[in-house]
Amino acid sequence: MAGPASSDPMASLPKLLHLVAAILWMGGMAFLMLALRPAVQAQLEPAVRLPLMATVLGRFFVMVWLSVIVLLATGLSMLLDVGPRAAPLGWHLMLGLGLLMMLIFGHVWFGPFRRLKQAVAAADWPEGGRRIAQVVLLAKINLSLGWAAIAAVLLLR
Repeated sequence: MAGPASSDPMASLPKLLHLVAAILWMGGMAFLMLALRPAVQAQLEPAVRLPLMATVLGRFFVMVWLSVIVLLATGLSMLLDVGPRAAPLGWHLMLGLGLLMMLIFGHVWFGPFRRLKQAVAAADWPEGGRRIAQVVLLAKINLSLGWAAIAAVLLLR
């Protein structure tokens, strides 16, 4: 089996897919929190803003689920390819932080996001506001963990 240092071009495919999945997830979180949410919060009333955010999050979260699958498959593949004992500390930290991010995302999906959709369906705007605030807080935590994972893998070789 070809390792990461191999000249086999297919050895780069898992790394490429891993990076694409991470960029989609991290970039999506940054866009939602730093650009979209502040703009819609400043310009739209809750009755318009919350259904819009629930729809946008629903579409984004499909991409996150796909990213989680790709990140797990490619990350474990690359780790097993070099062997866990030979892998740098940064890889192990990235794995641990990535798993924590995935657990947080699972909580967001099955908890606050599900309740956001219920609040939107019931036109309960105060409850929807509380739930979107939870989603944003957990996304900020995940974005921070993602940057920590990137730093770990780059700095702890």
